[in-house]
Amino acid sequence: MAEKQQFKAEIKQLLQILIHSLYQDQDIFLRELVSNASDALTRLNFESLTNPDIFEPDAELAVWMETVNTDEETTLIIKDSGVGMSAEELARNLGTIAQSGAREFLAKLEAGESAPTDIIGQFGVGFYSVFMVADEVRVVSRSYRPGDEAAVWISDGGDSYQIEASDKATRGTEIHIKLKKDAADYATPHKLREVIKKHSDYVNYPIYIDGDQANQQESLWRKKAADVTDEQYHRFYQQMTFDFLEPLAHIHFQTDMPVSLRSLLFIPAKRERNMMSLRKEPGVKLYSNNVLIQEYCADLLPAWLSFVDGVVDSEDLPLNVSRETVQNNRLMRSLAQLLRKRVLRTIRKMAEKESEKFTAFWAEYGRVLKEGIAIDPAAQEEIVPLLHFVSSKSEGAITSVKQYVERMTAEQEHIYYVLADSDTAAANSPHLDPFTAKEWEVLYFTDPVDPFILATWTEFEGKKLQNVEDAEIDLPDTADDEAAPTAASEKAINLFVGRAVTALGERITEARLSKVLKGSPVRLVAPEEGGDSGMARISRMMSDNYEVPKRIFEINGSHPIIVNLAEKLEGESEGAAATADLIIEQLYESALVQEGLHPSPGDMLPRIQKLMEIASAK
Repeated sequence: MAEKQQFKAEIKQLLQILIHSLYQDQDIFLRELVSNASDALTRLNFESLTNPDIFEPDAELAVWMETVNTDEETTLIIKDSGVGMSAEELARNLGTIAQSGAREFLAKLEAGESAPTDIIGQFGVGFYSVFMVADEVRVVSRSYRPGDEAAVWISDGGDSYQIEASDKATRGTEIHIKLKKDAADYATPHKLREVIKKHSDYVNYPIYIDGDQANQQESLWRKKAADVTDEQYHRFYQQMTFDFLEPLAHIHFQTDMPVSLRSLLFIPAKRERNMMSLRKEPGVKLYSNNVLIQEYCADLLPAWLSFVDGVVDSEDLPLNVSRETVQNNRLMRSLAQLLRKRVLRTIRKMAEKESEKFTAFWAEYGRVLKEGIAIDPAAQEEIVPLLHFVSSKSEGAITSVKQYVERMTAEQEHIYYVLADSDTAAANSPHLDPFTAKEWEVLYFTDPVDPFILATWTEFEGKKLQNVEDAEIDLPDTADDEAAPTAASEKAINLFVGRAVTALGERITEARLSKVLKGSPVRLVAPEEGGDSGMARISRMMSDNYEVPKRIFEINGSHPIIVNLAEKLEGESEGAAATADLIIEQLYESALVQEGLHPSPGDMLPRIQKLMEIASAK
């Protein structure tokens, strides 16, 4: 005898919200029903450990999907052999939706105090997503308790549901879904396999579609790392990403404290994805008990680690009704902290023990980490120890800032760096002259993002960073030195300095003899109030109204170019002044190029050709 019952008004209203507002992806219903079936199977498994009185104790623990297609209707049937339900349990579990809290929720919703997605963990409503695709749902169930009779729950998602007796002879639950016309593709094996592959591939129990198992079942991240081979890791990575390059590293770990976490992460060999890549957005796959919750969860790793790919699975995860977002911020912070530490530990280990692999990593992701400092100054303490640069003593290889500090001489107080557009330009920088003479190491900052990180990164292990271009740089046995002796007379040198002031005019703040230049003819240094070349570089890259900054024009009075020009000026030889002006202009603009400050280097070509014409004349 059918027993018809009315949904309470607030339950009906809530049901309509769940069906029409919360679930954006129709595939979700299948994921929810499979997850519920998996839960029922797990409960049966646990029950059987302590209770020998189980109906059909030898039945296979599995999920089955069948389709029935007729001219009148299309039906999808989902079966499991789990704990099942009695008529009373059907009424309790499917006839009410946490009804004690429903009224309060709806009141908040109507008052604008709560959005539908804020009801995470408050309602067991995943089952009701089935009404997105169903005209009618029949839930036929028989409990694991031998004495319970089978029953069926029937509803079309309207005002009421009914419960009646059933002749079901096997344990577990069957959900018969009369599909809407626009959802008929869910009665095709191809569509079912597609959804299972995406959302439920790693459910612990086999899922059969028309007799064939559709899920992989074994989740690699839940196995012990010692039981997984490199080949299995690589194959799993390829299946997940369609990236056929072997990843640089995998990070496989499990923990139950302070939260339950099973994770398998990968660092891809390349930052740029290939055309076949399955990954469309940053973020890891987020699972709960082997059920996919988010395809791209970007909340667990910071943006500067967004290149990490893989899977995170937590049994502690509280989910919202659609399992599309995660609410518990404290838990997410704990998960994020654990993942972040493990990824950084892996990168540090790679840098210390696998230099060749780390060099490849740095070439791909070094800039991403540097950007992390620029956009997330709070992460500086974590990122700076990972920073690597080419240096004046590294012979083209990269070296860490920590290794640089370990090599510092006893009299060296600062970490010195030079800004340049390339390693070659850095190696030829005139600012390196005194450091080369003292055999002190200088880091080459040649990445366009380097000036940005210097805005917040100023020291490491108590050692301050100092730009070698600083006008008043204080070097032992150098700061009080006089300018190097010159073969030209004092009068000749003064004539050249004066000529430089005349030729360059307001483009420089002053021209003076240098106390530090050794092998370079000139250099440009920033006056104290003029800002360093780092900020000027940023301005050149980002401003449409960039103006070349005024610099001090320092002259090496002992360099052959300077000496020769000075002597010609002193001797008042024919054309000396005009030639000197051309060469001074060229020295100045060449120095701008070395500093990365020249707005248009191509403008120098006519002058260079004129100088070659003069040099080649008889």
